[in-house]
Amino acid sequence: MWMQTEIKNSISDNIKSYTKEHTQSSTLAFFRIGFGLLMCYSIIRFWSKGWIQELYLLPDFHFSYYGFEWIKPIGEYTYLIFIVCFISSLLITIGYKYKIAIITFFLSFTYIELMDKTTYLNHYYFISSLSFLLIFLPLNATFSYDNIINRKKYSKVPKWTADSIKLLICIVYIYAGLAKLNSDWLLNAMPLKIWLTSKYDLPIIGEFLLQKNWVHYLMSWGGMLYDLSIPFLLIYSRTRLLAFTLVVFFHLFTLVLFPIGVFPHIMIFSSMIFFSSNFHSKILEYIRRIIMMSHKSFYNYSSKKIEYYKIEKQKNIITILSLFFILQLTIPFRYNLYPGELFWHEQGYRFSWRVMLIEKVGYTNFKIKDPESGSSFIVDPSKYLSQFQVKQMSFQPDFILEFAHYLGKEFSTKDKKIEVYADSFVALNGRSSQRFIDPNVDLYKEKESFKNKTWVLPLKDEIKGI
Repeated sequence: MWMQTEIKNSISDNIKSYTKEHTQSSTLAFFRIGFGLLMCYSIIRFWSKGWIQELYLLPDFHFSYYGFEWIKPIGEYTYLIFIVCFISSLLITIGYKYKIAIITFFLSFTYIELMDKTTYLNHYYFISSLSFLLIFLPLNATFSYDNIINRKKYSKVPKWTADSIKLLICIVYIYAGLAKLNSDWLLNAMPLKIWLTSKYDLPIIGEFLLQKNWVHYLMSWGGMLYDLSIPFLLIYSRTRLLAFTLVVFFHLFTLVLFPIGVFPHIMIFSSMIFFSSNFHSKILEYIRRIIMMSHKSFYNYSSKKIEYYKIEKQKNIITILSLFFILQLTIPFRYNLYPGELFWHEQGYRFSWRVMLIEKVGYTNFKIKDPESGSSFIVDPSKYLSQFQVKQMSFQPDFILEFAHYLGKEFSTKDKKIEVYADSFVALNGRSSQRFIDPNVDLYKEKESFKNKTWVLPLKDEIKGI
């Protein structure tokens, strides 16, 4: 008992001591500017490619997240959500009304993400998670228009504020690496073998290099080792430059090979927060000289006076962020609550930093049956869904169930309730196609929930790993 008490007191003292440590505020200001600019670019890119209309306005049906069915595109007014998101990104960049701006960005971006489950991407989830975290951090402590308005500038902020961003980035990398510790990825080089051989049209490397079996295994093992090691290489000052070089090479190379949007840019920039605060100060000073901001309220790097930023209700904020990180650490393991192969039934797959681990090809049609007469007919999903939606729906159980309910409501009347059955076949990571959904289960009677979807037929194979 005495030893346990001593250990608890020691841990408590260390935590209290840590929360009193400070670091230069330039690190948070640097991250704020880069994050804001990247989000501005992301919104402009999304709009310019016509994806707002293609993904949210043209389809008549949108797949919803469980519990968020009320979040839908709002017709032409959907553009207003993107405008709000862009403006808030711009305000974050310059540090004007930062608290309002970051909350507005989090709400608008997350709303966009939740409008249609078809568009789910890990980096969208990362941006939502990160922007929620940034709500509680003083990224406007220095080098912001808020400094001018409040006539205050702070050279020091609590060290845990910068470390919390680093922790989230480390979680993303490490969990992505752990997810690659499976037999498909390491022993069969799947699905990289499928994707790389399809890149034969790339100059120089496509026809000769990417067709080699040893290259597929090298990239599979290299990707796993990269994800698991890069956080530690970035943390350690002596290997930081090497680590950043690897980050740039890895993400630019994946950008060339795969259409993964702004994710490489986000991860390259995010890794720079591990650099020293002196480096961030130099970057801000360079920016200041370019835009000729000489206002005294901006950070004066030559000043020897130290101003500490005091976070109000720090204990409450630390408690909230502790719960946030506990969720980040535990949610990826919720798949253990479901029997069967995760890559197959995908229950617990999303929001777990499992990046580019599966290649699934599916074919799903629906049979509408009148239980009274016994008559039935087949429905082609492409008559109701976009090509992209059909592709995503064909191999994801929750998509199939939601669309089955849509068809059930579409063809049912007050006097007649129909039955909906799925004729579904799926191929996973190069395996032969096999029946995916039990054809004898009326999906219109099944309800979406966190319970195991027993109507998903088991995979006739085993994938070993985490």
